[in-house]
Amino acid sequence: MPPSARETLEALRRLPREAAARAHVPYSQRPTAAVLLLEDGRSVPGVRVESASFSLLIPALVNAFSTAVACGRTDVAAVAMSRAFLPEERALLHALPWGSFIEADADVFVRNDLETLPALSERLSPYLEAGAPQDPAAGVALAREVARRAHVPESGFPVGCVLETAAGELIPGVNVEHTDWARILCAERNALGTAISYGLAGLRRLYLTCLKDPTGTPCGACRQLLVELAPEAALWMDRGDDTPEAASPHGLLPGSFSGRALAERRGKGVDV
Repeated sequence: MPPSARETLEALRRLPREAAARAHVPYSQRPTAAVLLLEDGRSVPGVRVESASFSLLIPALVNAFSTAVACGRTDVAAVAMSRAFLPEERALLHALPWGSFIEADADVFVRNDLETLPALSERLSPYLEAGAPQDPAAGVALAREVARRAHVPESGFPVGCVLETAAGELIPGVNVEHTDWARILCAERNALGTAISYGLAGLRRLYLTCLKDPTGTPCGACRQLLVELAPEAALWMDRGDDTPEAASPHGLLPGSFSGRALAERRGKGVDV
């Protein structure tokens, strides 16, 4: 292996180990991260995001790929994880529609071979370049543009959202589908996963659109994650030619499950 390729490989391996510190793992305490290396050398992190409803876990690898799709990027040259790939993660890589991957080591897969890896550069910016929306209608208009990036071969039902932070950063989210429906990630959870992977806080607004349904609202899974991860955020939902409809996470999911007892149990050293 040429020295330059070896250096790139080792630098790539360090990234998910560093990103794992941003994982949201209050129940398992097992931080995990994945990092995609794009063809231009930029990297895309994805971390494990747990929910009080355990089955709504966002796996690190799914998180990373969903972020890349929402940012309009599918040119992945390599994938590294903070630990060895599990069988289901290997299966996910082999089933992706953007090309197959070759195992370089237990924690690294490459698109071609190690000698052709691009030199590692900066982390991919996940932000939209547009300025903060001046009103809900402008935010919904941005979400409509983002929705065109959705990967929806199963449903043909594109959904897009824009998550706005207190600092004015705009994070895109789209639904990203897979032939294994258990691995499908909705737009809202995509944006939330990106925010956590990049260490962003102060999630204050979410603009949402279902391009083919002007009455669309977040599904139950997204409502649960919004309550947990962005409880104070204001939601604005596209209503076509009508004024966007306002909602709140708690208003959409009254009596949501908090998982408080589970977290306390884990805090006492009891495995959950």
